[in-house]
Amino acid sequence: MITKIQKWGNSQGLRLSRALLSDAQIEVGDVVDVAVHKGTVIVRPIRRVRGGHDLRKLVSRIPKKYKPSELSWGRPVGREVW
Repeated sequence: MITKIQKWGNSQGLRLSRALLSDAQIEVGDVVDVAVHKGTVIVRPIRRVRGGHDLRKLVSRIPKKYKPSELSWGRPVGREVW
């Protein structure tokens, strides 16, 4: 697909065809990682794992006064070493 960089307000953008997005399994609104490798722009979809949770959001919900402690998982089973 041949396209060109266009100016939109104070930014520059690149229009991608629906077919190209479909081939890359990317949909409008998906989060993507954009990187440059040896002069080539690479756009990769960010695949969410286990229900689409964002680790940063989850960690931000941990109370400030939380103090982690050691948990007992019970006695070893089989060849586990504790």
